[in-house]
Amino acid sequence: MRRGHVGFVVTFILLAVAGDLCGEFAGDYSKLSGIIIPGFASTQLRAWSILDCPYSPLDFNPLDLVWLDTTKLLSAVNCWLKCMMLDPYNQTDHRECKSRPDSGLSAITELDPGYITGPLSSVWKEWIKWCIEFGIEANAIIAVPYDWSLSPSKLEERDLYFHKLKLTFETALKLRGGPSIVFAHSLGNNVFRYFLEWLKLEIAPKEYGRWLDDHIHAYFAVGAPLLGAIETVKATLSGSTFGLPVSEGTARLMFNTFGSSIWMLPFSKYCTTDNVYQRHFSGGNRKYHHAYHCDEHELKSKYSGWPTNIINIEVPSIRGNEVYPSVVETAQTNLSGMECGFPTQLSFSAREVSDGTFFKAIKNYDPDSERLFHLLKKSYHDDPILNPLTPWERPPLKNIFCIYGIDSKTEVGYYFAPSGKPYPDNWIITDVIYEIEGSLYSRSGNLVEGNPGATSGDETVPYNSLSWCKNWLGPKVNITRTPQSEHDGSDVQVHHNIEHQHGEDIIPNMTKLPTMKYITYYEDSESLPGTRTAVWELDKANHRNIVRSPALMRELWLEMWHDIHPDKKSNFVTKAKRGPLRDEDCYWDYGKARCAWSEHCEYRYVFGDVHLGQSCRLKSSTSHLLSQYV
Repeated sequence: MRRGHVGFVVTFILLAVAGDLCGEFAGDYSKLSGIIIPGFASTQLRAWSILDCPYSPLDFNPLDLVWLDTTKLLSAVNCWLKCMMLDPYNQTDHRECKSRPDSGLSAITELDPGYITGPLSSVWKEWIKWCIEFGIEANAIIAVPYDWSLSPSKLEERDLYFHKLKLTFETALKLRGGPSIVFAHSLGNNVFRYFLEWLKLEIAPKEYGRWLDDHIHAYFAVGAPLLGAIETVKATLSGSTFGLPVSEGTARLMFNTFGSSIWMLPFSKYCTTDNVYQRHFSGGNRKYHHAYHCDEHELKSKYSGWPTNIINIEVPSIRGNEVYPSVVETAQTNLSGMECGFPTQLSFSAREVSDGTFFKAIKNYDPDSERLFHLLKKSYHDDPILNPLTPWERPPLKNIFCIYGIDSKTEVGYYFAPSGKPYPDNWIITDVIYEIEGSLYSRSGNLVEGNPGATSGDETVPYNSLSWCKNWLGPKVNITRTPQSEHDGSDVQVHHNIEHQHGEDIIPNMTKLPTMKYITYYEDSESLPGTRTAVWELDKANHRNIVRSPALMRELWLEMWHDIHPDKKSNFVTKAKRGPLRDEDCYWDYGKARCAWSEHCEYRYVFGDVHLGQSCRLKSSTSHLLSQYV
C-alpha cells in the first residue's frame, strides 16, 4: 500500500451532538457517541525502548515517534527499521527496540506533525474539524488506536485489543446513554468484522444480538476491501514505499515482517470455511476446522470472481539460494548462471493466493515465501476465531451503510519476473493490469481480456471487492443518482423497486454528465424487519481521501440527523436537493455578482476576510437548514 492509502483501518463509533442542535430536536443527539479505530499505517507508533543509533545524532528514547518521524527515518534508517520490524514467525519485537501505538485523538490526526509534514500526513484531522463545527462534544469521540502491524489474533494476545474495544463500547453507552455508530475505513472493516466474531465467543449466545442492538446503532463501512486488495501482493513481492524515502526492497523487508501483511490478500468469493461459532458450542474439534469449501462456481470461473489472474510470474529453471542469495551471500556467489535458465510463467488466481498455493509454488525461488506461508497458516487459516480470508455475509446489525469510490484507474493484476538482483530486490514488475471504467488495460495501454466489472475501483481496492456489500441489500432496491456538489434537484435520477438477485451486481440504467461527479445510492426497498442497508458509490473518490470528502461528511451528517429525528417520513434521508450547511459551503458567484445559493447565503463581511467568497455566509442557523431534510 502506498502512502496514498495510509488510511487503511478506521472504525468510527461516531458523533454526538449537543449544544444548540439538541434543544431543537426531539431526537436526542447527545446520546450518540463515537469511537475512531484508525487503520493500516494510520496510527502513530512510539518507541518503548532506548536505542543508541551510531553515526547519527538522533537516538530513540521512550515515547519518541517512530511512525512517523521522517527526520529520524532519513538520518538513522537502520535504527528506525529496528523499531518497526517484527519477527516474521512469532510477531515479537526486535531485541533492541520495540514500538507501541499512541493513544488519543492526536494519534490519528497527523502522523508526522509539522508545518510541512503535518498536512502531508493528515488522516483524520479534517474529519474531526467537521465534527467540532457541528457542535459535537469532546467526550463523544473516542479514539482507540492499535498496532496495525499485527495480525488480528496477536492484537488480542499481546494487547487485549478486542477486550478493550468491547469495554469502550460499554463505557460509551454508560457515559452517553445511547448506542454508538461504527465507522470503518478500509482495513478497519476487517478489524470490526473480527471483533464481531470474537464477541460471539465472549458472551452468551442469547445475549449476543441484544448486546449489538444496545451498543451499536449503525455501521458505516467506507472503502472496505471485502474480498481483499490487490496491492497487498505488490507490497509482498516487490515492496511498496508508502511514499517514504526508502527503497522498495527496504519497504518489502519491513512489510513482510508484519502479521497484518496477509490480512488484505485477495481471496475467492466462492470459497468459505467451517463456522467456528457453531463448532464452538457443539463441542466440535476446533483444531482443523478451517478447510476451504469452494462451490461449483469456483470450478467454472476462471479468475475466482476477480477480473483477471492476480499474479503472473516467471520462474527460472535454476533453483535454490544460488538464484536469489541474501545480501551476505552475494559476495560469495557468482550470479552469472541465472541467465542460463529458461523461465516458465505461472499464473495464480485469488483462491490460489489466499490458500497458500502461490507461496508454496515459489518457495524454491524466494526466501520470504516460506515465512509468509507460515504466517498465513498460523495466523489466518488456523485462527481460532475466524479465517478473515473468506467472504463476509451481512453482519447482524440494524443499520448498515457501505460507501466507496468508483471510476478510478485501479490495479487488478501483476506480471513479475526475476530481476537478477539479490533478495529483497529479486523480483521486478514487468506489467500491470488496470481496470478502467469497465475495461481491462495493460500498463502499455493494450486492451486485456478478462472479466471486468461494470466500473472500476478507487485506485487502491478493485470494484469487485468494494461492491461485495451489494449482496447485503434486500430483494428490492431503490436507486438514486445525484450530483456530489450542492444541487437544486434538476439532475436527480430515481428508480424504484429494482429486483436484486443475491450474488449479482446491480447496474443502474442512468446517465452521467462527463463534467459532473455523482453519488449513486442503493437503498433497501424491502429488507428484513428492523434492518436497513444502503450502498453509496462516489465517483472518482480516492481510497484514502474519501474520509476527507466534504460530500461524504455532508451525507453522513444528514443521514444520522434524519435517522434520529422523531418526525422522519422515510427510511432514508431525502435526496431531492442539497444546499449549503456551513459557511464554508457558501461561495461567490462571479457570473451573477452575488453569493451563490442566495436563498441560503448572503454577503456578510467580517474583518479579516481576504476574498469575496470568504464573506459569503449562511443566513440561517444550521439547525434551521437541517429541518428541510426530514
